[in-house]
Amino acid sequence: MSNFTYSTVALDRLQKSDSEIFNALMHEEIRQTEGIELIPSETYPFPEVYMLLGSVFNNKYAEGYPGRRYYGGQENTDVIENLARDRAKALFRAEHANVQPLSGCPMNEAVYFGLLQPGDTILGMELSHGGHLSHGHPVTNMAKIFNFVRYRTEIPDGRIDLDKVLHIARETKPKLIICGHSSYPREYDYAGFRKIADAVGALLMADVSHLGGLIAADALKNPMDFGFDVMTTTTHKTLRGPRGGMILCKKAHAAAIDKSVFPGMQGGPHMHQIAAIATTLKLVATDSHKAYARQVLANAQTLAQTFLDGGAHVVTGGTENHLLVLNTATGFGITGDIAEHALDQTGITVNRNVVPDEPNPPFRPSGIRFGSPAATVRGMGEAEMKILVRIMLAALRDPKNETLLSSLREETRALCEQFPVPGLESVTAACRSAA
Repeated sequence: MSNFTYSTVALDRLQKSDSEIFNALMHEEIRQTEGIELIPSETYPFPEVYMLLGSVFNNKYAEGYPGRRYYGGQENTDVIENLARDRAKALFRAEHANVQPLSGCPMNEAVYFGLLQPGDTILGMELSHGGHLSHGHPVTNMAKIFNFVRYRTEIPDGRIDLDKVLHIARETKPKLIICGHSSYPREYDYAGFRKIADAVGALLMADVSHLGGLIAADALKNPMDFGFDVMTTTTHKTLRGPRGGMILCKKAHAAAIDKSVFPGMQGGPHMHQIAAIATTLKLVATDSHKAYARQVLANAQTLAQTFLDGGAHVVTGGTENHLLVLNTATGFGITGDIAEHALDQTGITVNRNVVPDEPNPPFRPSGIRFGSPAATVRGMGEAEMKILVRIMLAALRDPKNETLLSSLREETRALCEQFPVPGLESVTAACRSAA
């Protein structure tokens, strides 16, 4: 069992006190090691993250900011939060950093409430074209408070027509424009959006939650280099840290952002999470992480090209980042939920996903979304990406053939055995029998 995640004493105690949770934990560790995660918003953290998330920093309330806390005993929490902030500013070339947001959605909401007034207009990407719920989808609470308008991509190439975005901006006069996505396989023209924001007098924000680790490694463009007012990122995707969020911004917005996070949005920060973020940011600054980021992009390119060679319908015709979207309805005659379930049975985890101008409901959409970050953490390269595509194509072409899917699962398991998950290398038959 993992040296980083659990001690033998702790496992024995958990097994005796709550066998149901213990069994679920063991089965999940087996699932993650014997199968492969291809959901692009998921990856495996640096092994040190497990230790810090289970550390004594979990026990400490630290409402406020370094040097200005509402509780005593803060000499160590101030150290870790200052380190996290300083490392974030250096990595992303930002004037200010707030590392307290508990997750991605509240991170973005803190920006809205910090810089805008209720009723103000925000321009962001349409969800079915690659945008994110927190950018103002009508089902969210933020859509009840702010006036969200949306730009789209061009079908079929998936590019963003900046002339059309400028036209929308001039018509709607947004106070904030967002560059950001959850399923957009192309890179943004940050300089072009900077010109649009300047033309209409809007603030400019980039949500790079998916791309944070790639930007920190200089493998993709950094919006802060283009004069963006704010950049947000979660810390658990390509950054390989704990679940959490960060807000990077110009110094002029620092006070408003900090006040919006605390006390505006939340109380005590999760100091065990911030400790893990600080260490993550140090590890991300290394040459090994830069090599990882380059391999993530190379692996994604191989995934896309191999699917195209196999006759699949790749949305936008390829990828420029770590993810891609397949239209399985067009390519294989099945909806995304059927595709997701079939691939689950082969030990490959993806997620059902909408496609541009999606005609189906969200739980039965036309596509699937997947990417290369987690496989790359395990040391897989282009050769392994081709093997994974071969397995996936076989499953998508015959998604109800249980005999075939079972055989493909054995292939996935055999591949994964060659590439252990860092921090979970010692999962053994004894662990499986314990479950």
